Amino acid sequence: MNIEISNSIKEACPHLALAIITCEVTNPETSAALWSELEDEIQRFRETYALEDINKRPSIAATRSIYKSLGKDPNRYRPSSEALCRRIIRGIPIYKVSTLVDVINLVSIRSGFSIGGFDADLIQGDIKLDAGTANDDFEAIGRGKLNVEGLPLYKDRVGGIGTPTSDNERTKLSVDTTQLLVVINGYSGENGLMEAANHCIQLLEKYAALGKCEVNILK
Repeated sequence: MNIEISNSIKEACPHLALAIITCEVTNPETSAALWSELEDEIQRFRETYALEDINKRPSIAATRSIYKSLGKDPNRYRPSSEALCRRIIRGIPIYKVSTLVDVINLVSIRSGFSIGGFDADLIQGDIKLDAGTANDDFEAIGRGKLNVEGLPLYKDRVGGIGTPTSDNERTKLSVDTTQLLVVINGYSGENGLMEAANHCIQLLEKYAALGKCEVNILK
């Protein structure tokens, strides 16, 4: 599939770069070893950051900035990486979901990037990243209808599949997922993007039986 960035998004965030990972995987229950890595990262994060530091991380600050540029309040619609990091500092437990989801969470905590994870077999046609509108119907994972107007929105032929705030129920990862699409949103630019992509691939190799894999940077 092809992924296109609209002119409106490019104008709002000229430094945007995306790391696109497409690969063959399995998605078993999270292993004790992966969960231990995640817990270690959570502990390291708590020792490094205070709550007021989180939205100053470059990758999070840049995502918040494009929300404002598109007319969205980032304090009401937080980027997923910011929400996850705030949860950690506030002492709210992180749910154990599945290997693929927990790998993405681990990479997001460490890098600060909001990361979309999709079952590629459920995506219909090519993808375009554009600004969401009031006419876009979006069923966010675990939170119901999400007002995506003014959010950066990935859309396939059917409709929205993901934003930096939440992915869509229609294309979410499940135990049946074998074709994975990961999109690492670098609204702060390329700095740290390949490091995050490589970290993700290393974890997929260890825990998700990584098969054929391709990584591209899109700007």
